[in-house]
Amino acid sequence: MPKNKEQATVIFQPSGRRGNIGYGKTLMQAAHDLGVGIEGLCGYKGTCGKCKVKIEEGVFAKYGIESSRNNVSRLNSAEKKMLTAKQQKDGYRLACQTAIQGDIAVFIPEESRLAKQVVRKMAGEIAVELKPAVKRYCVDLKRATLEDPLGDWERLEAELKKRFKLHDLEIDYQVLRSLQDMVRKGKWKVTVSVWKGKEVIAVEPGVIEKSYGLAVDIGTTTLAAYLCDLSSADVIATDSMMNPQVSYGEDVISRINYAMNKNDGLDIMHEAVIKGINKLAATTAAKAGIKRSSIMDMAVVGNTCMHHIFLNIDPQYLSKAPFPPSLHRSLDIKTRELGLRICPGAYIHVLPIEAGFVGADNVGVLIAEEPYRHDDMVLIVDIGTNGELLMGNRKKIVSSSCATGPAFEGAEIKFGMRAAPGAIEKIRIDPDTREVQFKVIGKEEWNTEIEEIGATGICGSGIIDAAAQVFRAGIIDHTGRFRMDLDSPRLRKNENEPEFVIAWAKETSIGQDIVVCQKDIRNIQLAKGAMYAGAKLMMRELGLEKIDKVVLAGAFGNYIDRESAALIGLFPDCAQENVYAVGNAAGDGARIALLNIDKRVEADQRAKEVDYLELTVEPDFEMVFTYAMWFPHMKDKFPHLAKLLPKT
Repeated sequence: MPKNKEQATVIFQPSGRRGNIGYGKTLMQAAHDLGVGIEGLCGYKGTCGKCKVKIEEGVFAKYGIESSRNNVSRLNSAEKKMLTAKQQKDGYRLACQTAIQGDIAVFIPEESRLAKQVVRKMAGEIAVELKPAVKRYCVDLKRATLEDPLGDWERLEAELKKRFKLHDLEIDYQVLRSLQDMVRKGKWKVTVSVWKGKEVIAVEPGVIEKSYGLAVDIGTTTLAAYLCDLSSADVIATDSMMNPQVSYGEDVISRINYAMNKNDGLDIMHEAVIKGINKLAATTAAKAGIKRSSIMDMAVVGNTCMHHIFLNIDPQYLSKAPFPPSLHRSLDIKTRELGLRICPGAYIHVLPIEAGFVGADNVGVLIAEEPYRHDDMVLIVDIGTNGELLMGNRKKIVSSSCATGPAFEGAEIKFGMRAAPGAIEKIRIDPDTREVQFKVIGKEEWNTEIEEIGATGICGSGIIDAAAQVFRAGIIDHTGRFRMDLDSPRLRKNENEPEFVIAWAKETSIGQDIVVCQKDIRNIQLAKGAMYAGAKLMMRELGLEKIDKVVLAGAFGNYIDRESAALIGLFPDCAQENVYAVGNAAGDGARIALLNIDKRVEADQRAKEVDYLELTVEPDFEMVFTYAMWFPHMKDKFPHLAKLLPKT
C-alpha cells in the first residue's frame, strides 16, 4: 500500500510485520494496527516499563528506508525514569510513549513480546552409542604429609594413571589454580572430568556421578539448545529462542553486509549470539536443577555464516567468489575463549563445514540421516531462510545451497509472520465454493467451528498451504497469476493488485482482512523455485530421472503439509508415502556429536566426501529456475499428484 506524505514506514522485528503509519502515532498504536503484540500492564501510562523496544539505526535497503532514532519523539520523563542510561544510549524506548516522526525499524526484545514466538525445535529420537568426549572419575587421594609432600597435581595424576590407565594427562590452567582448594574441600576425595582422555578440565570436591553436555543449533532465525546427560544420553531439558541477530538482518547476506558496513558489526552480532546461547544454557540448567558450571561439553552446528559469526570470524569472504570459508574441518575451542558461561575449562566442538554456504548444520543433518549407508536415492531438504539440500546414497552424495529468502518465515508476505499464537498455520479451500477453512496456532478448532478465532497473520506452514490451496482451487493458474474471471467475493483487486481473502476482518484480532496477494504468490514462487531448481540440477549431476525418498529436515519441515509442499513444487515428484519429516535433524546431529566422539571423526570424514554443487555457476541455472517457478513446474510430470492437480 503506497504511503502518503503524512505516513511513515514502520517495520517490527523479529516478526517482520510492517506497514504505513500516520505521523504522531505511538509505536504501541502502530503495533496494534499491524497486529504486533507488545507487553504493557499500565494502560500505556509509561509506568510499568514492560514495553521496551529498540529503535534501529541504518539503511534497510530491502524495505527502501533509512531508520533513525531522530525519526521518533524525544525521550520524555517517564522513559528517563524507566530506562537505564545504557538502554537510552543503545536506543531503547517505551513503545507507549514514543511517537513516530519518520521511517523506522523497531526491534522488540523477547521479554517485551506479548505473543511469544513459537520456536518448534524439539529433540527428536536418535540412536547412538554413548561415547562422550568428557568422562568423570572419582578419586580418593592420600593426604599430603611432611613425609610425603608431593604436589596435588602430581598426586592426582599418578592416581588417575594407576586406577584408570590415563597417561600423559594435562591440566587446564584455571583448574590448576583452584585444585588445592577443591581437594581440601572434598577431604581428599574429588571427582575429575577428563576431556578425550588427555586433559583434566574440572576437579570438584566429593563424589559427583552425573555430567552434562549442551548441543546447540545456531539457525539464522532461531537458536535451539538440548541439555543431555553424558552418562545416559538422555535429553534432560530443551529450550529455544529467536536468534538475537535477527534485528541485524533476516538472512545471511544481510548479516554479512552488516558485518562489512558497520565498524563493530561483527562484534555486535557475535556478542548477541553468545548472549543468547548463555541464556539457553542458563534456562536448560535451571530446568534440570543444576548449575551451568556442571555443563562439561558443548557441540555446535550452524550454517557457514552463523558458524563464522559465532566464532567472531569475519564472514565477508563468504559473499565473494569462490565463497571460501575460513576453515572446513571441525574445531575444538575453550568456552572461555568465546565468553560462554558453562564449565570454564570445557571445550566447544564445532562441526565441520562442507562449503561456503553449506555449513556445519548440513553436516549435522548428514550424520543424523546417514544417506551414505543406504541404497535408496534420497533428497534431504532443510527448509529455512537459507535452504540446504543433500542428495544421493552410499555411492555418491551431492550438496547445494539455495537462497530461498525469508518468505517461508513470513518476512516477504503481506500478512506473513513467524509462528506465534494467532498465526494461521493450516488452510483449506473448497475447490467448488472457494470458501476457506483455517486454523491458528493456539487453537485446535477450525475457524468455522468457533466464533472468535483471532487470527493475526499467516506463518510459514500456512503460507505454503495458501499457495497450494489457491492453486488447487483454480484461483491462480500454473504461472501463479490470479484468475480474475472467477466469481467469488474473496477474490478482488486492491491498489490494482489481485488478492484473495483468507480471513475476514471479523475473524481476526487486527481489524482487517488477511489476504494473499499477487506479490505474495510471486515471493513464494521465488523461494520454492530456488529449492526445486537446486534439486533438479543435483539430479542431473547424479544422472537421476527420479528420486526414491524426500526427507523434510528442519523444524519447519515438521509442520508443513507434505501434500501442499508437493503441490507447489517444492521438490521433484515422489510418492507421498516416501515423503516424511524428521524434525530438527541439524540439532540431532549436534547431539550425536556431543554424545559420541567417533561421530565427530565420521562427520569430518563424510563432510570431505560430499561433492558441493555451486548452483549459481551452472550455465543454465536461470532457465532451470524459470521452469521451476511454475506450479508445480513448467515441464516436469507429477504422476503422484495426478489426482490433486487442477484440471485447467
